[in-house]
Amino acid sequence: MSERILDGTYPSGERLPSAMAVCDEFGISQVTAKRVLKELRTAGLAEMQPGIGTFVTELPQPPKS
Repeated sequence: MSERILDGTYPSGERLPSAMAVCDEFGISQVTAKRVLKELRTAGLAEMQPGIGTFVTELPQPPKS
């Protein structure tokens, strides 16, 4: 999922799929899906808004050449 955030599939501000949707999409357990979402938050790629969902954070733009 981090690759999808970094390549723009999930742009800044977009709500990420729920843990259950991640389970279905990637064929993983709910425990693993929750761990993935937690790791995205720890890495600063996503933030949780309680009662609403997990959203992609504003990523720094690469410097223009």
